[in-house]
Amino acid sequence: MTYPTRTFDLPDLTGLSKEQITAHLALYEGYVKHTNLIMEKIAKLKDEDAAGNPYLINELRRRLGFEFDGMRMHEYYFEQLEGGAAPAQSSSSLTTLATEKYGSFEGLVQHVKEVAGTRGIGWTVLYFDPQGNTLHTAWVSDHELGQLSGLPILFAIDMWEHAYMVDYLPKEKMHYVDAFLANLNWSVVEKRMQEAA
Repeated sequence: MTYPTRTFDLPDLTGLSKEQITAHLALYEGYVKHTNLIMEKIAKLKDEDAAGNPYLINELRRRLGFEFDGMRMHEYYFEQLEGGAAPAQSSSSLTTLATEKYGSFEGLVQHVKEVAGTRGIGWTVLYFDPQGNTLHTAWVSDHELGQLSGLPILFAIDMWEHAYMVDYLPKEKMHYVDAFLANLNWSVVEKRMQEAA
């Protein structure tokens, strides 16, 4: 299996320059390239001498989580910017759960901003927990470590500096978060919620 580099139909984004998006997409392309490369290398090492190459294969498998999760998290990220900004629907199950947990949909957005303000690099991720019928927002420092196990991802904000350093300094990262949220197509998030429920 070879993963394709996806293309995303992104409009002009308020507060996120074309230069920033181009640089970020190039980083995503690297994750796809290295995901495929690692899978090719593992297959080749197994074909050549599986018994003689277990350490190399095991180390490549460890690295695969980093590359694969980097690829997939960026796909979540860019998908939710396609189609232009769109507000959440007041009648959606996402809005209902947000209101139950955070008092209002705006309460969810404020909580997301609070989590996004965590010092360091990583991801701010909104999950749906079907067993608890609730939402969780988490800080994930490394995309291959710290994900909430088994929970569908509803949206992800890339908080690594590569996501905003063309447009914002590290001390301005909350301006980036505001720009991201202003461009978020909540209908993509709501569709993910429907598919997960």
